[in-house]
Amino acid sequence: MEWEPISEVKLWNDINNAFDRMSLEQRKTWEIIKIHPEKWQQEPWGNEGKGFWVVAIIGNNVIWFNDIEDGFNQSTYTSYGTINEYYCNQDELEWAVQNIINMLKDGYDSARPSSAPQPIA
Repeated sequence: MEWEPISEVKLWNDINNAFDRMSLEQRKTWEIIKIHPEKWQQEPWGNEGKGFWVVAIIGNNVIWFNDIEDGFNQSTYTSYGTINEYYCNQDELEWAVQNIINMLKDGYDSARPSSAPQPIA
């Protein structure tokens, strides 16, 4: 079976299902940071699917869906439309939102991002 990027309809289903699982605090935060999903570039991992869906922005951070690894991630951006780092955490959306809450409350990133494959030699 050949990999295909997630459709916007499937992404919305995932977002709506995650919203149903969110705590009240997560829902309040989500309502402030969410955006209408947009495809953003990420070199080189996002090239095949013509980018990754960004679903939330706060400061210089985005929450985006990695459809290669099937999970939400948080990365920084410098230029609007381009994700700086590739991560493959496979988080649920509510976990990514909770990490934003932790950063705002306690000043630390609890996500422990998993990075892209690295060359062995």
